[in-house]
Amino acid sequence: MSSSSSLSSVSPLSYGFPFLYLVAIILCFPQLAHSHCKNPPIIFNFGDSNSDTGGLVAGLGFPVKLPNGRTFFGRSTGRLSDGRLVIDFLCGSVNTSFLSPYLDSLGSTFSNGANFAIAGSATLPKFVPFALNIQVMQFKHFKDRSAELAATGVDGLIGPDRFEDALYMIDIGQNDIADSFAKGLSYVQVVKKIPSILAEIENAVKEIYDQGGRKFWVHNTGPLGCLPQKLALLKNTSDDLDSFGCISSYNAVAKLFNEGLRRKCVGLRSEMKDATIVYVDVYAIKFDLIANSTKYGFSTPLMACCGSGGPPYNYDKKVPCGFLGCQVCDQASKLVNWDGVHYTEAANTLIASKILSADYSTPRVTFDFFCQ
Repeated sequence: MSSSSSLSSVSPLSYGFPFLYLVAIILCFPQLAHSHCKNPPIIFNFGDSNSDTGGLVAGLGFPVKLPNGRTFFGRSTGRLSDGRLVIDFLCGSVNTSFLSPYLDSLGSTFSNGANFAIAGSATLPKFVPFALNIQVMQFKHFKDRSAELAATGVDGLIGPDRFEDALYMIDIGQNDIADSFAKGLSYVQVVKKIPSILAEIENAVKEIYDQGGRKFWVHNTGPLGCLPQKLALLKNTSDDLDSFGCISSYNAVAKLFNEGLRRKCVGLRSEMKDATIVYVDVYAIKFDLIANSTKYGFSTPLMACCGSGGPPYNYDKKVPCGFLGCQVCDQASKLVNWDGVHYTEAANTLIASKILSADYSTPRVTFDFFCQ
């Protein structure tokens, strides 16, 4: 990795997680400290890279190298960030350990649930690894296999009754929208795809409900037009940028998708009266972080920490984070974006804190509501 005035090579000796930084996080965001949750919920997560805790590496062997993972883990764990993801903080808030990727066969324990999310996943096309419906099929196999093994006397498995009490998290849709724009579809054409995307998410909730699931936590998608990757790849965007430098049309589609998802959740609540379905406005949290970055102590919110090319975006698809030639910001820097698409641990810390406040949840349910 090369270096510059604002981006520098990082020595392996500096990969440790600073104790004072951890203390500062807990003091500033008390919601992130462990709760008094005595019986943590079983959690099953479905999604894409925003909540992938190592599924891409486990499922496809795709290399995710340092400096990914440098801030907290001191090594790469398959997460596309310098440290923990939002889902890691949510798990910590209810005293449960990080979720193991479903496809990770070595050293994994699934006593607290499983993570089916894999980077690059979308809702469509169906039956393509690892589309949302494939992830749901994997869950059903996991559930059936757990029952089979438990019947033979195998210990440490999730009992049949625990699946009904489990929390089911869904965070997907970003890639459906992003891939549509990447393929050259117009704004109108992408908007027309939204109902089909939403139908897949609705179907996933209904399938899990039919399997006994009654507790759902659904994230909407973030401001796609503010990602350094999109800004760097899309040329001649000056007429389509908002006052914060984000691509207006991309964000407009994201907001239409989110409104549709909100309405789907309303409809599902009416249909499944014995279920709890929480819709979380992650878009509002992330956009606020970008629009008011200095207020939160962040800088250059539209520039990737780990990438290539330098300002304004530090993104080059030919030199991704972790590969030869990439540049990485100083570990003490507080940047919002990690690699052009995903967020830094510092940003994820704030996002998770806002989610845990319940101010962005409908209905206004706190995450520890799901403790047993």
